[in-house]
Amino acid sequence: MTCLSAPGVCVILSADDILLLSPSVCGLDALTKTCEIELDKFDMVINTRKSCCLRIGPQNNASCLPVSLSDDTVISWVDKMRYLGIFIVRSRKFKCSLEHAKKSFYRAANVVFAKIGRVASKEVTLQLIKVKCLQYYYMVLKRAL
Repeated sequence: MTCLSAPGVCVILSADDILLLSPSVCGLDALTKTCEIELDKFDMVINTRKSCCLRIGPQNNASCLPVSLSDDTVISWVDKMRYLGIFIVRSRKFKCSLEHAKKSFYRAANVVFAKIGRVASKEVTLQLIKVKCLQYYYMVLKRAL
């Protein structure tokens, strides 16, 4: 049995983003090479500056062999990655980080408070925060669930 025919190998496509899932580093390496061959048919390449590898599972702290491409560039291993606005974190079980969403919410809320100050009523302020700030937070939560 080759690494590529292992169960659990998955490819998720969304617009110009590709998410490769594999239960082993060997499978990920084989899947990456297969994607590279298919992308080459369309004169496309994998951008290693925007690509990364992340481990989830009991062995998430173990060091891994690098996943390399045909031109000998290496895709780095990271502790956190962003996919479709959601930050996925290296851990024992699948885990998303909402820190970025919280920061974005507070940043937008502070802009609202700075612009209107104490001029507007509480109702108007809350409505502005609901319309301008919470939409991003809800979107991230909806994607994460």
